Amino acid sequence: MLRKPKSSAPRRAFVPVRRVVSRALTVAVLAACSAPAFLVAPPAHAADDAMRVGVLIPGSKTDKGWMESGYDGVAAAQKEFGPKLKTQIIENINYADMEQALTNLASKNQLVIGVGGQTQAAVLKVAKRFPNVKFSIVGGSKGDAMPPNVAGYDVKQAEIAFVAGAAAAMLTKTNAVSYVGGMEIPSIVNAGKEFGNGAHYINPKIKYFESYTGDFDDVAKAREATTAAIAQGADIHYHILNLGLRGIEQAAKEKNTHIIGSYTDRCGSDPLYIAYSITGVGFQAQYAIEQLEKGTWQPGYKAFGLAMGPQASGMAVCHSTPAIDAKLKQIEQDILSGKIKVSEG
Repeated sequence: MLRKPKSSAPRRAFVPVRRVVSRALTVAVLAACSAPAFLVAPPAHAADDAMRVGVLIPGSKTDKGWMESGYDGVAAAQKEFGPKLKTQIIENINYADMEQALTNLASKNQLVIGVGGQTQAAVLKVAKRFPNVKFSIVGGSKGDAMPPNVAGYDVKQAEIAFVAGAAAAMLTKTNAVSYVGGMEIPSIVNAGKEFGNGAHYINPKIKYFESYTGDFDDVAKAREATTAAIAQGADIHYHILNLGLRGIEQAAKEKNTHIIGSYTDRCGSDPLYIAYSITGVGFQAQYAIEQLEKGTWQPGYKAFGLAMGPQASGMAVCHSTPAIDAKLKQIEQDILSGKIKVSEG
């Protein structure tokens, strides 16, 4: 989806919605400050007909990245359904505690949503113990066999990363761009590869720097990687990070370079950002809840990406031109037709 320039007035997505959610959710802290943050809604045995949905957000719901996008989708569903939806949210969970957190959610809800592919292994284990509970993984991968009560939603990050790379190549002033990923796992590596391929598709001679921090939330390592790329000429930076994005922002602000953001269109909210790739993380979370409400929720792998439309995947250039818009639209069409081949994930 190609967007025209928006107002430069600062704004944040779904702010009004969050106020609605804050009133709608009744929460209690179940863990001490040193333990994972468990935020819970009333137990599922309350005598009402509300849908009950549990959401596991491994990172921070205010990370300006994947986790916040997922939270925004839940918030949008809360606004859509109002008191018909009761939501339990657990956030800031490390890998060792995911099974415990998912068990907590599954014991109280009809549907459990794991926000991020890093929840998949734990979801597949816990789902077998709760055959009457539905589970949806936002960012689920195709490889693992899924129990009959689990749905995996593939955001197809590699597709839109190719488009983002093409946009970066048209926006750079130094003919050098960079990418920082978190964990070096197939979906993140494939996105980095395709970002570079997209940049080279526009300019075969462009310089491309790719690095991985090993942690989606490590601010210091993300800053170090971006600073190193800037030292070699990069002036446009792309990422798949959560809180680690703060490190890219620090380096870009210090050196007067720019970022292509991920997951949600926030054009006009921060001058550091010149474009955003839309990967529909929030759209998928909202989709799962809507399917539950309609009675049409289905298990199994489901690909989203460009084929599902602009809410699921697209490119927003904040100060675009007709030439950039036309080129990116053609690239998206060529990916959909198979003329341009991209990696899975």
